[in-house]
Amino acid sequence: MTDQKESLARPNKMSAKEYEAALSEIYEELVKWQHWIKDQGLRVVLIFEGRDAAGKGGTIKRLMEPLNPRGCNVVALPAPSDRQKTQWYFQRYIEHFPAAGEIAVFDRSWYNRAGVERVMGFCTDKEYREFMRSCPEFERMIVRSGIILIKYWFSVGDEEQERRFQKRATDKTKHWKLSPMDLESRDRWMEYSKAKDEMFFYTDINEAPWNVVIADNKKRARLNCLTHILQSIPYKDVMPKPQPLRPRKEQPNYKRPDINDQNFVPNKF
Repeated sequence: MTDQKESLARPNKMSAKEYEAALSEIYEELVKWQHWIKDQGLRVVLIFEGRDAAGKGGTIKRLMEPLNPRGCNVVALPAPSDRQKTQWYFQRYIEHFPAAGEIAVFDRSWYNRAGVERVMGFCTDKEYREFMRSCPEFERMIVRSGIILIKYWFSVGDEEQERRFQKRATDKTKHWKLSPMDLESRDRWMEYSKAKDEMFFYTDINEAPWNVVIADNKKRARLNCLTHILQSIPYKDVMPKPQPLRPRKEQPNYKRPDINDQNFVPNKF
C-alpha cells in the first residue's frame, strides 16, 4: 500500500553529471535568494515533514550548503523536556522563529503531534484533537504577522522506503540514521498514512498549503524542492558586484617563528 502519489510512474534515474549541473545553478540562485531576504527584511519559515527515510535531511543539507548560516538556521528539536511538556504545545517552536532577514528551517516541526505522537500514542486523544483545531489558527496567525510560511511533505512509496531502511541497516556510515522510531514505522505504514491524510484534511489551508514532494528519486526530489522554494518567494539579484581585492599590506618587520617548532598533521594522502 502506498501514498496516493505513488500511483505516478517513477521517474528515471538522473545521472550524476546532470544532477551536479542543475544543483550548481540552483546554488547560485539560492545565494541571490538569501541576499534578497536579508535586503528586504523578510522572515521565512520552511517546514520539512514526511515519511521516515523520505529524503528530508538530504534536501535540507543541500539547501544549507550555499547559504550563510548566520542568516539561516536549521531547527531539529529533541523530545520535549518535562518542563516543556507543561508549556503551551507550540511554545518551544516559537523560540526559534526568525527575525528580519532570517530563515528558519524546521527539520520536523509542531506536526510531530499529528504524526509520530498520534501513531505511537505519545499524546492523548484530547491533545491531538486540540492540535488539529488550533494548528490552522496558529499558522494563520503566523502568516498574518508577516512571516512567510512554506510547508513541504516528502512522500515516498513503501517499497522505496524499505529499500532505504535496508541500506541503513547494512551500511556502517548510515546505521545511525535507523532509529527505533524508524523501525516501528515499518510496521505501522497504514497508521502513518491515515494520520497523514487526517493531518492534511485539517491543516492544508489556503494561507499555508502543503506542498508534496515526490521523493522516490532523491536527486529529483531535492532539485524539485529547492526550485519550488526559489519560486515561492519572488526575488531580485541584489548581491554586491564582485570587486578585486586591494593589494595586501606588507609587514616587513615581522619575523615568523621557526617552522620546526610547530606540530604538523602527517601527509597521509
